[in-house]
Amino acid sequence: METILVIDDDPGFRKLLTAILAGEGYAVTPADSVSAARAALDRKQFHLVIADLRLPDGDGLAVLRAVKEQSAETPVLLITAYGTVASAVEAMKAGAADYLGKPLASPDELRLTVRRALEHARALRERDLIREQEQSRFGCDRIVATDPRMLRVLELAHKVAPTPATVLITGESGVGKELVARCIHQHSPRAGRVFVPVNCAALSPTLIESELFGHERGAFTGATAQHAGRFERAHGGALFLDEIGELDGALQAKLLRVLQDQTFERVGGSREITVDVRVIAATNRDLAQLVAERKFREDLYYRLSLFPIEVPPLRERGGEIVPLARFFLQRAAARLNKPQVRLTEAAETVLASYAWPGNVRELENLMERMAILCDGEVEPDDLPITAAGPSRPVLFKDIERKAIEDALAANQGNRARTARQLGISLRTLQYRLKEYGLTQRD
Repeated sequence: METILVIDDDPGFRKLLTAILAGEGYAVTPADSVSAARAALDRKQFHLVIADLRLPDGDGLAVLRAVKEQSAETPVLLITAYGTVASAVEAMKAGAADYLGKPLASPDELRLTVRRALEHARALRERDLIREQEQSRFGCDRIVATDPRMLRVLELAHKVAPTPATVLITGESGVGKELVARCIHQHSPRAGRVFVPVNCAALSPTLIESELFGHERGAFTGATAQHAGRFERAHGGALFLDEIGELDGALQAKLLRVLQDQTFERVGGSREITVDVRVIAATNRDLAQLVAERKFREDLYYRLSLFPIEVPPLRERGGEIVPLARFFLQRAAARLNKPQVRLTEAAETVLASYAWPGNVRELENLMERMAILCDGEVEPDDLPITAAGPSRPVLFKDIERKAIEDALAANQGNRARTARQLGISLRTLQYRLKEYGLTQRD
């Protein structure tokens, strides 16, 4: 049952609104002042709030602000006499969903306006839920883990997921720290709620505070309206703070307070806002070293690193490179309706021998490119990484080179027969001949 808070100091009009709405099946809570409305809002969250623009201890705008501080998504309808419609329009600019005239033109006017506001709010919630469900698909299901260290990462993620503990995920850029964070959220009691990611390195120090904590209208030049920050948007769910080592000292102090008591003020505001948010942080920097250099607060570091998880770089989990490459290529090819695109054995060998300085992100981007450029098999010559990557182990190269030389000699230099004997394609053999400088045997 949807809940509605009705605030009006006129007992007769308040009873009329309550009776009409209750008749529609809504659960209605009446109030006669701003203070009574605040008390009701402190007790519970409503699906819709209806407030008279003029109240004995304030106005409907005060109620509007109180509602938005609790939940930015809750719609507010303002009631105004027909002579002050201009004021209602200004209120809508401040965040009201709509307004009602006083007296009502008819009960149907109220029913229609309320129904429209609630349907719009439901549509927004459903949109956010669909977006979150879409994002959640890229949690554990996208992590290809066969290496013991990555299996340990997933084991830790599943163990900490059901708890409210703050998690610090460390590792190089591109290793998949956000995927691990989403995996934790996906298996937590908050899985049905929003997961809000923030890249702290992508925003300037002047913007990140407003982005995290929101701001009041007029807090700074350009702040023409009240803005709810990421912490408010993540209420009930999880906030992922990527590259947290980039925060300056002032923001570190404010973040520590939120972690301790879940309260903060918006930029330019003085009203304390309370949220229920699980924080998962990540960094590619050595926070302990930053603490030693006095660039990161020690108390915040210990608060964040309650449960640390280190994600190893891709070069240290070589057995996962080819399975990941196949997964990314197949997924990209399916989106492009090119299911025939696949990696040859030789191409997979090149991928497995590359250092991947950009880690999983680099591999994923490369497979996206291959899906676009290639129509059939992806060969070594299609890959732009041969020169940039390290050579394969010398012992392996020596063995392979000797095997090719022996097979060529046994087949009098016939490449087709040599390839068949070695169990590889002719194109792969040609690539190997070029790699080992054996093309003079043409």
